[in-house]
Amino acid sequence: MTPFDPVRVGRVQLRNRVVMAPMASGRANPDGSISQRLLDHYRERAEGGLLGLVECGHHFVTADGQATPRQASISRDDDLCGLRLEARVLHECDTPVFVQLSHTGSAARPQVIRQVALSPSGVNCPGAKVGQPQPRIMTRADIARVVDAFGRATRRARLAGFDGVELHAAHGYLLDQFLSPLTNLRQDEYGGSLEGRLRITLEALDSARAEAGGMAVSVRLGGCDYMPGGTTVKDACEAAVLLARHGADMISVSGGMNYYTRRDTLEPGWFKGVSGPVREALAAAGHSVPVMLTGGIRSILDAQALLDEGACDLVGIGRPILNNERWAAKHLLHA
Repeated sequence: MTPFDPVRVGRVQLRNRVVMAPMASGRANPDGSISQRLLDHYRERAEGGLLGLVECGHHFVTADGQATPRQASISRDDDLCGLRLEARVLHECDTPVFVQLSHTGSAARPQVIRQVALSPSGVNCPGAKVGQPQPRIMTRADIARVVDAFGRATRRARLAGFDGVELHAAHGYLLDQFLSPLTNLRQDEYGGSLEGRLRITLEALDSARAEAGGMAVSVRLGGCDYMPGGTTVKDACEAAVLLARHGADMISVSGGMNYYTRRDTLEPGWFKGVSGPVREALAAAGHSVPVMLTGGIRSILDAQALLDEGACDLVGIGRPILNNERWAAKHLLHA
């Protein structure tokens, strides 16, 4: 297996296994609509059709789930016009495109959402900024509304012409807050066991799957918290199998409550200690669901080494492409 081999994600055929991973760029308009600046950002990086896939940075599914100013919205039907332009600009570069869907939960800034943030249990994430206000506990009605919002966002993505969506269940955002025992202290059906803590993500996945049509549906999984009492590699493996049973077409492995970095390693593929076992668990359970790995991967040599050791099926390149719009031309054109 090489980075240049084709691979299928659901019904979507990719020319190679190199993915522009979703990265927040803060380039949307102030109201969350798609700006020309954001369109240019993607065009510059996908020009030439060299990448196998582009995953657009996370779009918020409800107004109370917005993470930062100038984050793109997929929360309103009025967003469709701009979303169509976003999908089109990648297709004009002969590149498949997924859009990542997110709700930030307790990590939302009050000055951005102008209300009290939502959370599973009324506690902030480990490492929350000093002075972050206490979030409120979500009711079952809140949960149902957010689950429905993921489905509605998926419908908008389909109507806009995207090839797939990805549910953001990593990096300390809402779905990850439910998954982690560090932030989910609930005693109802959305807490306790791994399946209970994963329930909202499975329901959001079901909601997305029902609206996806022929689109692929991926889940970015916060595989491990790397903290005492947090999620473990075993949890990640069990979660991935449950997600595959509910129709996930790809599992993208990243960090949990440690967000998207690891302080204890500089080796490319920071989360390969999770992605490799997840890939094995999926295969053992009979699921041919590809696994994507991001984190510290900077070159095709890095990508090849990770594929060779069975750490993943696709490699996500994040910050190197964010910082250098010519990354694909440099690394893929004459490789």
